[in-house]
Amino acid sequence: MHEASTLLGGTEAPPPVPALHPGPTLDLCHVGVVLRAVLGVLAALMLGSALESRTAAHWLARFTDASVVAVPAVLAWIVVVCGLRGVLQRCRAPLQLAAVTILGAGSALMAWRAWALWLTLDEPSPWSGAAVALGGALGAAWLVQSLRLRALAQGPVGMQARLVELQARIRPHFLFNTLNTAVALVRLDPSQAERVLEDLAELFRAALSAPSDASTLAAEVELAERYLGIETLRFGERLRVDWQLDPACGQARVPVLLLQPLVENAVRYGVEPNDEGGEVLVRTRRKGNAVELLVRNTVRASAPGGHGLALANVQERLRLMHDVAARCSIERDDAHFTVRILLPL
Repeated sequence: MHEASTLLGGTEAPPPVPALHPGPTLDLCHVGVVLRAVLGVLAALMLGSALESRTAAHWLARFTDASVVAVPAVLAWIVVVCGLRGVLQRCRAPLQLAAVTILGAGSALMAWRAWALWLTLDEPSPWSGAAVALGGALGAAWLVQSLRLRALAQGPVGMQARLVELQARIRPHFLFNTLNTAVALVRLDPSQAERVLEDLAELFRAALSAPSDASTLAAEVELAERYLGIETLRFGERLRVDWQLDPACGQARVPVLLLQPLVENAVRYGVEPNDEGGEVLVRTRRKGNAVELLVRNTVRASAPGGHGLALANVQERLRLMHDVAARCSIERDDAHFTVRILLPL
């Protein structure tokens, strides 16, 4: 299962890339985004405090005071924007930017006032309040604009184009083998032949449909079951599939065509080269607020591998969708090849 030849690979030119929305520009509800926002604010405070400090102790005191205000303000702003994301996403970009900027100024001002009251400080000057509000507004605008530019740079042009290429290629020998299987079944078992063609049609529908932002793990499992059902007719007892599925994991949000390339690799590199066949394990299980997806196949020590392009594609799309909240690891020993993916639920 080293490299996805993907069911999806052929000689025909891929269809033109449709015009796509650049993706959510206010998708702040990721651990990675929160971490970057907090670290970015702390870095700015560290530099600003150093520029106006006379000694290291003075710098540390000013940096600590500023962090006590800034970090709660950033977290409060992210919580509010995440809660209003559905409303804000329906607004035009200038209105979005104005709204999040005002919310940033308000969050910074409220955190600063709460800190002052907690320490029972004297009434601060209007200039200090204006400076704090301006800092919150500028920080919010910078973060949103940086996320928007990142989405434009990495989403539609790069990843969606690669997804279209992945979807639009159908391995000719898989298609021919499937059609030959259906033809052979027409007289022997017409209903089975009909099911094979239905499964093939569903695979083509998923492969050639317009790219979308996301799918569910349940939908990806269903697509993989159709693919392995067709291959079982071809390989018979040589292909042994073990499904260990947790229904609680079905609603996990995943990139489209996540699982099918992985199980196809398992068949191509774990079953097809071996006269005695091989085993494919597909397992999903819940781990707290996360989902573990595991695909494992038996291999021969001397079996050739692929180029890793589809696995890299899967890893990159997982990173773009879930940032640091998703992880993908690959393990190989003398007997097995394993892809393990951890997703937020």
